[in-house]
Amino acid sequence: MRIVVAPDSFKGTIDAADAAEALAAGWRSVRPADEVRCVPMADGGEGTLAAVVSASPGARLVDVPDVTGPDGRPVRGQFALLPDGTAVVELAVASGLPLLGGELRPLTATTQGTGETISAALDAGATRLLIGLGGSASTDGGFGLLSALGARLLNDAGQEIPYAPSTFDAAMAVAVTFDRSRMRSAPPAGVVLLTDVTNPLLGERGAAAVYGPQKGAGENELPLLEGRLTRLAELMGGDPSHPGAGAAGGTGYGLLAGWGAVVEPGAPAVARLLGLPGLLTSADLLITGEGRYDATSLQGKAVGEVVRLAETANVPASVVAGESAVDGVLTLSSLAGSASAARSEPARWLHRAGAVLAERWTAGPLT
Repeated sequence: MRIVVAPDSFKGTIDAADAAEALAAGWRSVRPADEVRCVPMADGGEGTLAAVVSASPGARLVDVPDVTGPDGRPVRGQFALLPDGTAVVELAVASGLPLLGGELRPLTATTQGTGETISAALDAGATRLLIGLGGSASTDGGFGLLSALGARLLNDAGQEIPYAPSTFDAAMAVAVTFDRSRMRSAPPAGVVLLTDVTNPLLGERGAAAVYGPQKGAGENELPLLEGRLTRLAELMGGDPSHPGAGAAGGTGYGLLAGWGAVVEPGAPAVARLLGLPGLLTSADLLITGEGRYDATSLQGKAVGEVVRLAETANVPASVVAGESAVDGVLTLSSLAGSASAARSEPARWLHRAGAVLAERWTAGPLT
């Protein structure tokens, strides 16, 4: 038998690569003669770099030391460089919410470090960029990122207004021009933004209104963020209503309008990058999973995309989850006796889940 094991991360407990290995080891403990291929998945957010590197022969992970973190402190940036010249950048690595350590900065968090990481990827010879937009800490419309690539704001005298996150709103108030003349050129094969977010930049479904509270913005700060993004759209032009413009605090808009990027749903793009559709054509079973499985899991998320691909290939699929709101899903919490026990030893219970699925298959094909 040929088994493809393609889970997403079980967020907060185990990453996709380790989850895949644990499930595969569990299966092999019961059926050692089977061919098991691990393809850890992601949807463009957390875990995208790890998934790409672990499943792409020849990919290498490149560190970028001391880029600007979301609160201004230096952090380590990273990108993956693939043999075909594609560089994969995960925004959350340098500009993600967890980097703030709980001290949220809704008005001053910046995407500058992601821009510095992108610049390093261009220096390394990247000819195409895939940028995952999940997990952002900021609502700066991507201007911090663009500033690291050479974008500037100019006043009515044509003078540059120096960029600093702490004075960004004051700069926006007096800026009259968004200047691209010193920006680095986009790579020749283009820039693709990976996200399952379809929100526009502005309005009640926009970046500030929907995602600002998650980043610490209170009732008094939300209008300030909306005004900031509105002014940025006035300066930059483009289409702030484009689906995905509101992704990552408006970074989607910034890269669309400022650098000619295009938006693609993250999970299908990652699946294609990993060669998952081709692997499923010769598979007998797919195993996937995530931390919590519910009705939204099939709506643009990694697990939903993997299941869709399996259905297209007429391959049976089994889902393993930490917890599930859907009947018929094997859960780690049921195997471990409680959710807390499962979270404390995820690899152990994923191994057990893989073994249980193999035992069930041996008794009769899974449906």
